[in-house]
Amino acid sequence: MRVVSVNTGALRDMQVGSRKVLTGIGKAAVEGPVAVMPLGLMGDQQADLSVHGGLDKAVYTYPFEHFAFWAAQRRQHGAHLFDDPLPPGSMGENLTIEGLLETEVWIGDQLHFPGCSLRVTAPREPCYKFNAVMGLANAGRLMMEHLCPGFYLSVVQPGDITAGQAFTLEPGTRGLRVSEAFAGKRGKHMR
Repeated sequence: MRVVSVNTGALRDMQVGSRKVLTGIGKAAVEGPVAVMPLGLMGDQQADLSVHGGLDKAVYTYPFEHFAFWAAQRRQHGAHLFDDPLPPGSMGENLTIEGLLETEVWIGDQLHFPGCSLRVTAPREPCYKFNAVMGLANAGRLMMEHLCPGFYLSVVQPGDITAGQAFTLEPGTRGLRVSEAFAGKRGKHMR
């Protein structure tokens, strides 16, 4: 398991239909070590703190393995907002990781990096801003159907993190997988 990319972004305005909204979903890869603090990565901002950010959602992580699915969906539907392949950060994630999927990680598990430790807290819930940035009106629904939300992390031990680093997983209480938690939300949202 390794960190493919560390991504941060500043708040910006985004056009969604006929309105302009403030968002922090646009992330870009950062070179070198990035400080990890209790409320997230140095240089990263979130616009809507009621659903993103805070102590329980300080860092958003997304598996690189899902990028091929999204690239295929965008090609199939003619959405070309990003270069092909999709760059890390295009899901709005802070950490693009490889080797750990939502079916393999449980709420409460800890990820140990050389310079910090993070705890898995919840799956991401897609919103209308994700649809807009992906250029797909049904991107949130596709994320729900394919159970590929990524997951949020809280900061257990602040420090720093760098792209290319390996990390280990320390099992938590093992009550609920991220994919199971997300599937429960899917049932609620898909009715």
